[in-house]
Amino acid sequence: MIDPVIIIDLLVSAIMVTAAIGAMFSKNLVSSVILAGAVSIVASFIFLRLGAPDVAMTEASIGAALSMLIFLAAIHRTGEVEQ
Repeated sequence: MIDPVIIIDLLVSAIMVTAAIGAMFSKNLVSSVILAGAVSIVASFIFLRLGAPDVAMTEASIGAALSMLIFLAAIHRTGEVEQ
C-alpha cells in the first residue's frame, strides 16, 4: 500500500507545478502575481515538511507576501492595460 505521506507530497508538488504553469500562461497580470504567490506558499509548506521552519517562514513572509505586494503595487502604479 502507498504511504499517505507520499500521496500528500505528490499532491502538494502537483499543486505547485500547476500554479507555476498557470502563472506562466495567464494573460492577466494580477492572476499571474497571485499564482506566483501561491507557488511561494506551497514552497514554504515543502520547506516546513523538510524540517526547515526558518526557511519556511522566510519564504512565506518575503517570497509570498512581500514580493506579491511589491508586484501588485508596481502593476497598480504603472497602470498597465490588459489586452
